[in-house]
Amino acid sequence: MEKPLILVTNDDGITAPGLRTLVRLMKEIGDVVVVAPDSPQSGMGHAITLDNTLYSKKVVIDSDHGATEEYSCSGTPADCVKLALQELLGRKPDICVSGINHGSNSSINVIYSGTMSAAIEAGIEGVPAIGFSLCDFSWGANFEKAGEPIKKIVREALDKGMPKGVVLNVNIPKLEGKEYKGIRVSRQARANWKEKFDKRISPMGKEYYWLTGEFELLDKGEDTDEWALANDYISVVPTQFDLTAHHAIQQINNWNFHE
Repeated sequence: MEKPLILVTNDDGITAPGLRTLVRLMKEIGDVVVVAPDSPQSGMGHAITLDNTLYSKKVVIDSDHGATEEYSCSGTPADCVKLALQELLGRKPDICVSGINHGSNSSINVIYSGTMSAAIEAGIEGVPAIGFSLCDFSWGANFEKAGEPIKKIVREALDKGMPKGVVLNVNIPKLEGKEYKGIRVSRQARANWKEKFDKRISPMGKEYYWLTGEFELLDKGEDTDEWALANDYISVVPTQFDLTAHHAIQQINNWNFHE
C-alpha cells in the first residue's frame, strides 16, 4: 500500500529543531518532502514574494534522519508551499504539516503566524493541512512529549479526512515534570496585544524602534485555546480561510446604499 506523501514546512527555517523533530515524526507515518525557508521568517503572516527573485535548491540537512527530499527556499512560508505544490513535488501531497513552531500561535497570534499561513496556503490549494506550535520560544525547546500527540492528530486527519475549507491550528503547552491532560477541540480566544514601540537612538544618531507589548486575554471562556493551554491540554482549533463574516451579512444588507 502506497505511503501517504507528507509535505513539511515551517517559518523558523529549514534547520530549526522544531522542523527537524516534525520530519522525524512524519517519517513514521509516510514519505516526507520538506520545502522550508532558508532563514527564519517568523511573523511574516501570509506574505508572498512579488518584487524579488525566488530561489530554491535541493539540500541534505540530515543524511541519516532527514526527509526523502528537502528543498530550502529564499521566500516566505507561503512561498514555500506554493513552490512545493506547483514545481517541486511529483504529485499532490496527502497532507501538509507546518512547524513545529518555536512559540505559541494561539488566539490572535494566528493572524501573524508564518507557520499557520503555510498551512492555510496548502488548505487553499485543497491539501489537508495542520500547523503545530509548542509554547516555548527557546531554540533548545524540548519537543519530546509532543511527539505522540502530533502523530495521533496527523493519523486521525489522514484516516478521517479534514472538513472542507478548514485548517487545524494545534498548540501544545510547555510542560515540565507533568503530562498532558489530553487534546481539546477549542475555539480561538479573544485577545489582543497592547503594543508600544521602544524608541532608541543609534550610534549614528538615527532614531529606530523595537516593537514590544503585552498579551491581553479578553476571554474568560473555558472552551478556548488559551484556557486549554493554561490547563495542560493540547488545543486544536479548526481554522477557516474564508474570512467572510457571514453573521453580519443581513445587518449590512439593511444599510441604505442608494441615497
